[in-house]
Amino acid sequence: MKTLHWYDHVSINLFWLGLNIRNNSVNSVILPFMVSNLAAPDIRNTALGGINTVGLVIAMLVQPAMGIMSDRSTSRFGRRRPFIFAGVLLDLVCLALIAVSSSYWFLVGAVLLFQFSSNVSHGALQGLMPDLVPEDQRGVSSGVKSIFELVPVVLVALVISKLVAAGYFLAAVAATGAALLIIMLLTMLLVKEKPLAQKPDIPLRPAMGRVLGVLVGIGLGAAAGLLSGGVIGGWAGAAALPLAGEPAALAILVGLGGMVAMVGAVIIGVWAGAFVTIGQEPAGRRPGEGFIRSTLGDLRVFAGRHGNFTWWVANRLLFLTAITSLQKFAPFFLMYAFKINIEESTSTTANLFLVVGLCTLVTALPSGWLSDHFGSRRLLEVSGVLAGLGAFLLLGTIWLPNLGLIYVAGVVLGLATGLFVTINWALGTRLVPPAEAGRYMGISNLAGAGAGIVGTGIGGPMADALEKVQPGLGYFALFASYGVLFVLSTVSLQGIQKSTS
Repeated sequence: MKTLHWYDHVSINLFWLGLNIRNNSVNSVILPFMVSNLAAPDIRNTALGGINTVGLVIAMLVQPAMGIMSDRSTSRFGRRRPFIFAGVLLDLVCLALIAVSSSYWFLVGAVLLFQFSSNVSHGALQGLMPDLVPEDQRGVSSGVKSIFELVPVVLVALVISKLVAAGYFLAAVAATGAALLIIMLLTMLLVKEKPLAQKPDIPLRPAMGRVLGVLVGIGLGAAAGLLSGGVIGGWAGAAALPLAGEPAALAILVGLGGMVAMVGAVIIGVWAGAFVTIGQEPAGRRPGEGFIRSTLGDLRVFAGRHGNFTWWVANRLLFLTAITSLQKFAPFFLMYAFKINIEESTSTTANLFLVVGLCTLVTALPSGWLSDHFGSRRLLEVSGVLAGLGAFLLLGTIWLPNLGLIYVAGVVLGLATGLFVTINWALGTRLVPPAEAGRYMGISNLAGAGAGIVGTGIGGPMADALEKVQPGLGYFALFASYGVLFVLSTVSLQGIQKSTS
């Protein structure tokens, strides 16, 4: 393949810009605004968490399916672009449905359709770089892709959030759709694909089996996390009941139980999903050995061979669960902390994530150089601790509602996230078997979608339950839990052998 020019790398990766403008606008601005207006105030966190959780399950199923379908496409327009084109047209319809939703359940239906349509294009897009960029030039192309993933955080904060805050909600939705449409059309014109002469024999079942394996793992993790959270939280609440009274005991039960449930869901879910998906290498059952003992033996073999990779995924999921969930619940948190309405909160959230986005770029761009000089592991440890500090600073605005403190927290979170997003991925590429890199990294992508399921699916109901006990308590427990997850992302690195990191 020929050497690509800089503009080739830009055109091949351009749709990542539109995709991330779309995703950031809908998930961080449009949905919180709509849920705030359509759901009762005492269940808005649960309502947002529920809509996010169900939508991500659909995304996890549709995205790989569309990727494989595009692999098999023999369209004369190429393999990927027809799916991107069709997906965006469906997106525009779904955005309109979201904008005109008059009830929460109508919004749920519109969002589920949107999750389907948006992953039609997303699944196909992931194949453009492997199709068109030679292996020895993918480092440069990946750098361009990273910029197109980070810049939308700033653009959405500057444009979409400000439109919503000023009362121009429909204009914000229209601007999101227009940006998506224009970037899609540019992609159609600028990207040159050669159609396949013959449909490849790529079976759908094994890939979808891996997706279902990850979903099973997340489901098992969530069940185990909720069970362990209920037991530990219940025990702690029962112990506190005679000393502190019923409200405090209930707060301990729900708050501690919810935090334990999140941690358990991530750790157990990652291990269960990886064990099911990568494939068990049996330790060998001895005569008379039961199923449980045999499975434990298989797990020991699996941990010895794949422990580094699995702990890397756990590190990734702990951090992403915290940062993505914090972003989603920030508008509701700021509404409470500053006693403001959703429009004012959207404006404050925009300023916060503008700071986060700019600081993320500050550390993400030179992170390769930093990693070479200080080591990937050490910088990831720093990123988890820094992000935890940022979350606890943000939490402090419950007692000290000060905009300056908000922006200091944003700086810390942004610097930490910039370090994490690039260095964590670079570490992962060194931990996977080269011959099966696509399979292993695909598992980590699917597990990343589980971050929203865990963080908002458990966190939303926990926050609403505690808000009924005492106003502010729910947000305190929620953001404290995310701070703990950041710190535990650093702790999880201890499971990776130092020689590999």
